[in-house]
Amino acid sequence: MPANPSAKIPPEERLVNLVVALIATDQGLTKDTILTSVAGYREQSASGASKDALEKMFERDKESLRGLGVPIETIGDFADPDDLREARYRVPSAEYELPDDIEFTPAELALLNLAGGVWSESSMSDDARSGLRKIRALGDLVDEPIIGFSPRLSLHDPAFSPLQQAIEQSRVVTFPYLKPGEDRPRTRRLQPLALVEYEGRWHVFGIDLDIGADRTFLLARIVGPVTVTRHTFDPALRDGAGERALSGLEAVAARNTALLEVNPGTEAALRLARRARPAEQGIHVSYVDAHIFADELASYGPEVRVVSPADLRDRVIERLAATRDLHRSEP
Repeated sequence: MPANPSAKIPPEERLVNLVVALIATDQGLTKDTILTSVAGYREQSASGASKDALEKMFERDKESLRGLGVPIETIGDFADPDDLREARYRVPSAEYELPDDIEFTPAELALLNLAGGVWSESSMSDDARSGLRKIRALGDLVDEPIIGFSPRLSLHDPAFSPLQQAIEQSRVVTFPYLKPGEDRPRTRRLQPLALVEYEGRWHVFGIDLDIGADRTFLLARIVGPVTVTRHTFDPALRDGAGERALSGLEAVAARNTALLEVNPGTEAALRLARRARPAEQGIHVSYVDAHIFADELASYGPEVRVVSPADLRDRVIERLAATRDLHRSEP
C-alpha cells in the first residue's frame, strides 16, 4: 500500500503555505484553486479526501489564521457580494509590507531578531519553521526573497500551548487549579476565550462552566495537564475577550495598592518603576494577587520594604524567614 502523501505535510506547514499563497495573489484564489493547488490540501485531495472534508479543513484553517491575526479578505461576486459560491480569498499585501520610509540599522535588526523570537517555539513546530524557510505555497519556489520576523516565546508555563490551541479551535478545556490556602487542586471546566499577559504573568480568561460566569486563571497555578475536550463553543464568544480580561485585571489591581520603599539604582527599582506611582514616602504599586506579588517582593531581598498593607508585609516576611531557615539547615 503506498504511503499517504498527506502525512508529509503537517497542519502547521499547511497553514504557512496557505498564508503565503494568499499573500502572493492580488486577485484572490477561489476555494477550488486552494484545495487543488496549495501544498497540504493538494496532498489530501490526492490521497482521496472528500471535497466536503477539504472544505471543512479550509474553514478551520481560516478561523485559526484569523485568530492569530492574519487578515483574510473574502471577495464575493461584484454583482451580488453576498453570493460566496465563487468567492476568492486573499491576504492584502499592504497588511504585511513596511512603509517605504522605514529603515533599520544593523543593531536595530539584531534587537528585532531577538524580540521576534518571542512566539515561534510555543506556537509553531519545527516543520512549520522549515515551511517558512522553504516559502512554498503553490508548489513553486518564490522568486523574490521573503524576509519575516517569526516571534518565539519560551514559556515556563506548560499550560500555555494547549490553552492556545483550545482557544483557536473553540474547545472546552479542563485542568487542575490550586488556589492559595487550599490543600488540593480543583478541576476546572472552562471555555477559554483569551490568553493575556499582565504584570509579567500569563492568565487565561474564559467562561467557567461550573459556575456559568467569566473567570480569569493564573497559568502558574495550573498544577497538571490541560485537557482539550471535544466539546466546542461559539467562536464569537472570543470577540473582545482579551480586552474584558485586561479590564478585569486592572479593576482588581486598582483595589490593591502597596506602599513600598525601594533602594534607588537596584533591580527592584528598575522592575517596579514600570508600574509604580510616586508617593511621599516611596512608591505606590498596584497588584492583582497578594501571594504572587509577595513572591516577587521577597525575591528582591533588602532592596525593597513594604510599608503597607500589613498583610502583604507579613507575607513577604514569611517568605524571607523561610529562605533564611532553609539556608540555616544546609550543611
